[in-house]
Amino acid sequence: MRQDMSEQTTDYKDTLNLPKTEFPMRAGLPKREPEWLARWEEIGIYDRLREKTGRESFTLHDGPPYANGNLHIGHALNKILKDMVVRSQQMLGKDARYIPGWDCHGLPIEWKIEEKYRKKGRDKDAVPVVEFRQECREFAAGWVDIQRDEFKRLGITGKWENPYLTMDFHAERVIAAEFQKFLMNGTLYQGSKPVMWSPVEKTALAEAEVEYHDKESFTVWVKFKVVGTGDATLDSAKVVIWTTTPWTMPSNKAVVYGAGISYGLYEVIGRPEECWARIGERFILSDALAEDVLGRARLEPSMYRRLCDITAEDLAKIQLLHPLHGVEGGDGEWDDIRDFRAADFVTDSEGTGFVHCAPSHGMEEFELYRDLGMLEQVITYNVMEDGRFRADMPFFGGKAILKPNGKEGNANGAIIEKLAEVGGLLARGKIKHSYPHSWRSKAPVIYRNTPQWFAAVDKPVNDGQDTYGKTIRERALTSIDELVTWTPPTGRNRLYSMIEARPDWVLSRQRAWGVPLTCFTKIGSLPTDEDYLLRNEEVNARVLAAFEAEGADAWYQEGAKERFLGGIVAPEDYTQVFDILDVWFDSGSTHAFVLRDRADGSDDGLADLYLEGTDQHRGWFHSSMLQSCGTQGRAPYRGVLTHGFTLDEKGMKMSKSIGNTVSPEDVIRQYGADILRLWVAQSDYTSDLRIGPEVLKGVADSYRRLRNTMRFMLGSLADFTPADQVTLETMPELEQWVLHRLEQLDTTVRQGYAAYDFQGVFQAVFQFATVDLSSFYFDIRKDVLYCDGDTAERRAARTVLDILYHRLTTWLAPVLTFTMEEVWLERHADEGSSVHLQDIPQTPSSWSNPDLAEKWSSIRKVRRVVTGALEVQRRDKNIGSSLEAAPVVYVWADVAEVLKSVSFADLCITSGIEISTEAAPEAAFTLEDTEGVAVSFAKASGEKCQRCWKILPDVGQHSHAGVCGRCDAALR
Repeated sequence: MRQDMSEQTTDYKDTLNLPKTEFPMRAGLPKREPEWLARWEEIGIYDRLREKTGRESFTLHDGPPYANGNLHIGHALNKILKDMVVRSQQMLGKDARYIPGWDCHGLPIEWKIEEKYRKKGRDKDAVPVVEFRQECREFAAGWVDIQRDEFKRLGITGKWENPYLTMDFHAERVIAAEFQKFLMNGTLYQGSKPVMWSPVEKTALAEAEVEYHDKESFTVWVKFKVVGTGDATLDSAKVVIWTTTPWTMPSNKAVVYGAGISYGLYEVIGRPEECWARIGERFILSDALAEDVLGRARLEPSMYRRLCDITAEDLAKIQLLHPLHGVEGGDGEWDDIRDFRAADFVTDSEGTGFVHCAPSHGMEEFELYRDLGMLEQVITYNVMEDGRFRADMPFFGGKAILKPNGKEGNANGAIIEKLAEVGGLLARGKIKHSYPHSWRSKAPVIYRNTPQWFAAVDKPVNDGQDTYGKTIRERALTSIDELVTWTPPTGRNRLYSMIEARPDWVLSRQRAWGVPLTCFTKIGSLPTDEDYLLRNEEVNARVLAAFEAEGADAWYQEGAKERFLGGIVAPEDYTQVFDILDVWFDSGSTHAFVLRDRADGSDDGLADLYLEGTDQHRGWFHSSMLQSCGTQGRAPYRGVLTHGFTLDEKGMKMSKSIGNTVSPEDVIRQYGADILRLWVAQSDYTSDLRIGPEVLKGVADSYRRLRNTMRFMLGSLADFTPADQVTLETMPELEQWVLHRLEQLDTTVRQGYAAYDFQGVFQAVFQFATVDLSSFYFDIRKDVLYCDGDTAERRAARTVLDILYHRLTTWLAPVLTFTMEEVWLERHADEGSSVHLQDIPQTPSSWSNPDLAEKWSSIRKVRRVVTGALEVQRRDKNIGSSLEAAPVVYVWADVAEVLKSVSFADLCITSGIEISTEAAPEAAFTLEDTEGVAVSFAKASGEKCQRCWKILPDVGQHSHAGVCGRCDAALR
């Protein structure tokens, strides 16, 4: 609004009501945010909020991160989302509790200690288990402290001085107690089935501990000789199988076919020089795949012929020999007839139309022979825990599937070489495919049949909690559909389909750092015997009491078995189990020792919300559901919110090797935590989120614009007091319109926060602050605020600014935690004051005025045409300021009446304006999207007021030199 003042005779600057505020334009967040963190800790914000009584409770239960490294951007996204939930629910009037937690057991932490041992050349197995566990505990404790400070730096509120840790003694006691419920209700059993096994880490893995990466694998086409049919056409023919795991061939026990597949008998009548097929050799193959298979053997179509169909009757009489049958030095290992039968899972989409079965290493084959009652005939124990073949296996004893570093071992090569040597190979190759890897060691995993402990998901629990189903699976599926709200709704389908199709839960891990399976087995009994597991409440109570006092290390102390069993049963009759629980059972049990047991948990032991990334449908959401359905008959949560993953600006997955990672620490150092929080609020968390330098620049620009809005309000409210307030009825229409917009926006904000729609809330508030306020209302009211005396219009404007201040600070406090505190303290600097102790103010419904809103919508449309016309004149340098103009606005008669009811010149920030209903000149300015409005430019007539800079005819005719009548009155 300022112009060159060289011609002014009097300087009226000191008479203006110019903004007064110490709120800086430059935020300086990296330096100032730690000061506010220290202040919040000093005044005890979180505990003071708990002192508010009579409020409905809201509990977000924290999914525990692993205590094993610095935070990455995914951690920041997750914790900021949780914080925005907790803060917004609190400011909506609830008692929103948040107890942060850490997952302290399991392979990720154990692996770190083993890495340290390997560097020192130390053998983990030579370290006493209690000593090893203590090192794991100390390692986890150290990272808890580091991560706690990193989380707090993000502005996350919570009970940081008393978090939950799965390694706390009480937590270990409760985890054991929850396990004992499965022991006592009969859903716990020991079984032997193929599980995902990490040879590098020597333990079973859960699905959630596995990630898929491309892997190049050996692939082979192997011949099984047909015998025993009594049909000269079939006998000595070869059934061909295809596999990408040659290492499973020594464990082969069967071949299966598809009942609906068309098969043919193919004879070799010619061959190239290098080929494992012989002339006259006959192969049984799927007709759909025969050309591909024989092509892999380097046979052109002219080199073979189809002899005949192979019918179902033909297949039914076939018996097969393993390619290593009768081989010299085989010691009869593979001399049994292989089983041959139909199976539903065989297709002719790839391979040969036949599937080789090693039920110890494949779940479909295992289930097939389990259902046939034939497991004893087909299960092998050829692969040891380190991925090597048993030492006494002919040819392959001691051969490794994988090396200790996870690279390809020597087993596949040896097996392929032997198959070729005995004429059992038709073709070989390599294939690149998606393959499961351990998410910790990054090494490939295998399926391996091992004795493990399982929770049966389809066995009646018989615990008297059958409201939602009799079995764990039934209860989980019912909970998903009837008891849980899913955000976004697609989360329901993911978890439902996973639980609907999942097998029994593998609870055991062959590791040392965790809560042990606190059970004993009867020596001489079989897993199927009723007395195999010791189910004794007195024994259980002893174990739990020891864990409460000493932690789970008590299980590993010398004499533990005698301590727990002595005087109740004969210790020598039982074996103590030393497997540890799946770490997902630990975190799945947190509802019990946090929500149920803590005084600051939840009122009913259930969480209002679990919030994690989409990968937790197979992780924490999943295990918590299974665990809770097995122990309390229903889901432990009423709501589940899932967010996507973080990607770089190009949509690529972040990787240290690529160099495209974004560290929360780096963002905070450059911009401050509020910029990171604003990035989360501006993003659609239901899909993957992109972040990088350009994205952050855009976020910082949005922040700057919002900060300027807050600064303008603070500057105009410097000396405002309650005595300056006016009522709605006495306000000009423009102020009443602003309050109408506030009433609308209040509903949007409350509904958005209730639905966890932070993007929707922020977009609505940001649009309002930058468009409705900064670009419209503030722009118009600067003149009144700066130049008026103590007028009714200025009082009304400042009353509205005060209302805006209290709404915007509380609406945005859950997002811009630090900045809104800064804004709040500019006006409420009392000791112990904080915006985070406030609730969002209630908004009177009387502010709603749809008729007025419709009228002002029409006014703003006309104003937009006027400002467009003036911009042309400014661009052409006909004017420097809009106050030099007094345009003529041509509108329809009904619109003219509306415009004449307000001070339209002030709204357009011109010194004058004429409203005309006559036809507009052809040269008048128009906008295509605004019908019935045209503007002709005219310069304002009169002199320039030396105080407000309007050009008016009465300037110079008042007691104060060079001012207009309004300014003269203000100066008296």
